[in-house]
Amino acid sequence: MSIRHPVLASSPAPRRTLLAAALLALSGTAAAFSPTVVNTNITEADVRSAQEGWGKALIQISEDHASGGLSKAKATAGAVLDAAYGYNMGVVLFKPTLAHGQQTFRTTRAGALAYFVGDDKTYPDDTGFALKGWKKYEFKNAGVFINGDLALTQGHVMLTDKQGKVTVVDKTWGFKKDEKGQLRIVLHHSSLPYQPAK
Repeated sequence: MSIRHPVLASSPAPRRTLLAAALLALSGTAAAFSPTVVNTNITEADVRSAQEGWGKALIQISEDHASGGLSKAKATAGAVLDAAYGYNMGVVLFKPTLAHGQQTFRTTRAGALAYFVGDDKTYPDDTGFALKGWKKYEFKNAGVFINGDLALTQGHVMLTDKQGKVTVVDKTWGFKKDEKGQLRIVLHHSSLPYQPAK
């Protein structure tokens, strides 16, 4: 039993021939056409690349501060926030390491920028975490959870300053891909490791 195309079946023979040729031509064009593909599934390699990129950006802000002062560091930090964080998607859940009180949680770009480089009267306690002369960055994930376009990580970040002192922080990140397939930080939680009383 054959199935006939409804348009072709009701058309006179010459029209059926033309339509069949047109359909064949279109199917060939579709096969040759290569559309842009946006893949919102996150891979472990994506996550590790984003974590490495964050550390390099932190060191770059410190270096720009040393070579060009606060204005250069602030410009770099702003560019990092725009490129790496998800403020273009909505709220970002950012809890910095050394924040406290009513300013513990920073859900705005301005709050994050103040934490990294200070110089904001709205956040008078911020001295600029990224301005502390960081020279080396490492991370060690305790676990990575990936579900489609959302990835969560938890582990340690180790930062070395210009005196060689190493600071270890507990870090949780949440990454999500935006509509262009760009990985964005939507959750950033840092805290100093718990030290039990002796």
